[in-house]
Amino acid sequence: MRYPASEKLEIIRMIEQSHVPAKKTLDQLGIARRTFYRWYDRYLKGGPEALEDRPSRPSRVWNRIGDNIQAQIIELALEQSELSPRELAVRFTDEKRYFVSEATVYRLLKAHDLITSPAFVVIKAADEFKDKTKRPNEMWQTDFTYFKIIGWGWVYLSTVLDDFSRYIIAWKLCTTMRAEDVTDTLELALTASGCDSARVLHKPKLLSDNVLRAEGSGAADQSLSVRQHALAA
Repeated sequence: MRYPASEKLEIIRMIEQSHVPAKKTLDQLGIARRTFYRWYDRYLKGGPEALEDRPSRPSRVWNRIGDNIQAQIIELALEQSELSPRELAVRFTDEKRYFVSEATVYRLLKAHDLITSPAFVVIKAADEFKDKTKRPNEMWQTDFTYFKIIGWGWVYLSTVLDDFSRYIIAWKLCTTMRAEDVTDTLELALTASGCDSARVLHKPKLLSDNVLRAEGSGAADQSLSVRQHALAA
């Protein structure tokens, strides 16, 4: 079965955001892992347009954007380094009232060497965790869900989720998505779980899609994870 580029991109995002192993999701969709990894490799190298069955157009479409617009996109990317090309395109269009596509932003950032390692590394079957979580507080996940409030702007919900029970241990509504915000939420989770006061032999591990280095004390010494989702309100 042939999938259009738009469906390939949605499948990639579905795998990125899924809490279950990639193999299980792909099996449910009836997609061979080899096929998916081929798509993902093309996406990482060439962006959304590389998912097209036909060869991508060789011309640099982003050059059609004026130098001033390009400079503004680059400036926004540097200021909001945690955002993906898709999120940058949405943010730029919303703030500047000038539409740019995800593919355009991706090519522009790639041309300026601003595309870092992928926000999510697909875990292949051979690399899956052998030891699944068996108890609460064995592994936590940090998560950002962000909401656009029409007529106001963006707000961000930072949460800490227990991997075993799927229980939200702590949450905090933020106006930014900085490492300090994740650290604050982790501190709330440590207090709520009692891990900050009780003698704990094995502290919870942190599961990460994107890894941020938080600066400070306590939980800030850990590598923090941020799984990002977008919802419009």
